[in-house]
Amino acid sequence: MSDRFTQLDRRPSWRLSGLWAIGAVIIAGVVLAPIVSIVWIALNPTENIWPHLMATVLPRYLGTTLLLMLGVAVLTAAMGTGAAWLISQYRFPGRHWLSHALLFPLAIPAYVGAYALVDLLDYAGPVQSGLRAGFGWASARDYWFPETRSLWAAILVLSFALYPYVYLLARAAYREQSGRAYEVARALGCGPWGMFFRIGLPLARPAIAAGVALALMETVADYGTVHHFGVQTLTTGVFSTWLNGGNAGGAAQIAGVILLLILLLVGLERAGRGGARFHRLGRSAAPTEPQPIVGGKRWYATALCLLPFLGGFVLPVAVMLVHSAGAPEGWLSPGLVEALTNTLIVGGIAAAVTVGAALFLVYALRMAGSTLAQWLLPVTLIGYAAPGAVLALGLLLPLAALDHRLADAIQGLTGQDPGLLITGTAAALGLAYMVRFFGIAQGAIDAAYGRVSPSLAMAARSLGRTSGGTLSGVYLPLMRGSVLTALLVVFVDCVKELPATLLLRPFNYNTLSTRVFELASLERLSEAAPAALLVMGVGLVAVIVVARGQRD
Repeated sequence: MSDRFTQLDRRPSWRLSGLWAIGAVIIAGVVLAPIVSIVWIALNPTENIWPHLMATVLPRYLGTTLLLMLGVAVLTAAMGTGAAWLISQYRFPGRHWLSHALLFPLAIPAYVGAYALVDLLDYAGPVQSGLRAGFGWASARDYWFPETRSLWAAILVLSFALYPYVYLLARAAYREQSGRAYEVARALGCGPWGMFFRIGLPLARPAIAAGVALALMETVADYGTVHHFGVQTLTTGVFSTWLNGGNAGGAAQIAGVILLLILLLVGLERAGRGGARFHRLGRSAAPTEPQPIVGGKRWYATALCLLPFLGGFVLPVAVMLVHSAGAPEGWLSPGLVEALTNTLIVGGIAAAVTVGAALFLVYALRMAGSTLAQWLLPVTLIGYAAPGAVLALGLLLPLAALDHRLADAIQGLTGQDPGLLITGTAAALGLAYMVRFFGIAQGAIDAAYGRVSPSLAMAARSLGRTSGGTLSGVYLPLMRGSVLTALLVVFVDCVKELPATLLLRPFNYNTLSTRVFELASLERLSEAAPAALLVMGVGLVAVIVVARGQRD
């Protein structure tokens, strides 16, 4: 009977899988095109300034980026792993709500946290103003205060914004571990620190390494935070070399260094795991039972878990709420309404196209054969690892050339100049969003596809359903939750994306993220606060959806 189903499934599948595979290869080509473009431009620049970059700014950009990454790696690993260990292993006041609240900083773009910290700690901020009033100091020469716009501040803000990557993966790893190893360790007299370093940390090492790698990829990609703090990294070098220096080849060469750094991160993450594999013995293995903390130490645990939540979520939200309340007319600004409209349109369309393309790609490759899927699916994830500034550079130059040829062709046929149809509109921006966040949609859909029993599709095909009919009638209804979640997460990331939006947006075109960036850069934080709160609100919706899926 199974052979009959297999034959019935393969006969119509092989006739159509070729067309589906061609479509999948086209989608993969679009996703990979910016990376190929960057490599080509970097190797064939119009004006080769690589020797000049190597002799002047590139060592500084690279050194600062590596220091930034080192600081973020240490802090995110400490905060994320420590909070995950306490939440999963112990009971203390506030544990239940903190287990979800520790994810909330994912809703806050790092650049908003940067604006909030500077507003709080700068010379005119409430902290230094309070110190001067309390001690009678007249000017900054009367006291010492750490420099706010500095590398350490950028490390702190990025760490508060990105530690949830480590926390989420480490908490999942601790929850999946068997509790019997900890019971044996306690019986042998092992204390809390010994259990953490000898059992918990080694078993969760792959998850922690993956979380830190994700945080570092976001660190390398960041522009808004480091720009506000005046920290010169490789990403700021792309902007300055391209926009200020007018040299696309040099910018592409710096972007190539960023890509190499990202690939090195991925390689180190995989090497860090080594060949070790840790398995549970079976479903019967008892999960870890959180142990109560007695006495005053339980409040220390609450404070340690509360600190990252306060720094990563409460501080930026509170600062923006205060500024927004001080200037409520900002909510009625025409610029805010226009930015919100632009964000909803371009983000919504980009999310729908991204998820639709990912659904097509995954279904086509899985149907076409395992060999094609094995090498093409992982390759298309590279767009998510590449920073937005790199993708924008890789898209804009070839799209601009295509735009001019298209405009010339239309003018030759009609006698009228249509203008720039791609780069002169939000189409290029939507394409950048698709490439940037395609990996998120693909990962969610591929995981959902794997949970659908192949026998259901085989039965549908035996009843005469086409490939498209099987997708719409069998897979989509069963994958609806994952597809909707992917739509939401991709849309939120489109709303928060700043570097690609700054580089690819049409003239006089603002989204919520660019409006926040422009107004905050001009120290007009009260006008930027409503847009920042909207960005955070949209992000919080997605985080709540993720938190509901991670309930105890």
